Amino acid sequence: MTPKVSIITTTYNDADHLEKVVRRVYEQDYPVIEYIIVDGGSTDRTPEVIRQAEELFGERLVWISEKDNGIYDAINKGLKLASGEIIGLMFDNFATEHVVSEMVEIMQKEGTDGVHGDLDYVDGERIVRKWRMGEGTIRQGWMPGHPTLYLKRQVYEKYGNYKTDYRIAADYEFIVRILKDEEVKLSYLPRVLVKMFYGGTSTGSLSSYVDSFLESLRALKENRVKHPLWINLRRTVRVLTQFHSG
Repeated sequence: MTPKVSIITTTYNDADHLEKVVRRVYEQDYPVIEYIIVDGGSTDRTPEVIRQAEELFGERLVWISEKDNGIYDAINKGLKLASGEIIGLMFDNFATEHVVSEMVEIMQKEGTDGVHGDLDYVDGERIVRKWRMGEGTIRQGWMPGHPTLYLKRQVYEKYGNYKTDYRIAADYEFIVRILKDEEVKLSYLPRVLVKMFYGGTSTGSLSSYVDSFLESLRALKENRVKHPLWINLRRTVRVLTQFHSG
């Protein structure tokens, strides 16, 4: 069986970056990919890039362009459009053309609900930081790298989508929600799967780290995870110690 993989990219007035992402998705050697672009109504040359993507992907491309209420609302729109058995997000670059194939292979081999791996934060061609999270549990302060996380459709159907009342950490809230009871099983690929652009909403400035910490604490409390402050502190320390300058 070769399950369809839906890959969702959200974008807004970032045509140059979108062009790179489209190319990297197109270069994947996995044969059954549905590519979804959710544009927030861009006024730059994004429509031109989407037309180019249509030429590359043909009927495998699904796209919309309309105003949204932020990135998590845009992601949820993409999830509604997705028809694949496995769903993932891509705002950056796959490390190699084999990533999706490797993800599907290990999920099928291990019979898991999803897969994640390592990532590098990059500034152009320069590696700024490396994220090597390995395996663990939410209560240990662990979390998978969100840009590398691909999940079966059933996970979204059971646990729901991203909460749009979070500004910066709805991804962490979603991860806590699906993993807190340890019923969703993930495979781990111990190699770099994604090269992530450094400088997004949740990376970079001190204020963004503070905002992320506070929203992450809120996510733990809302999901009734015991000892939320302690877990969030452990998570912060763990993430910082897992980051190594390139």
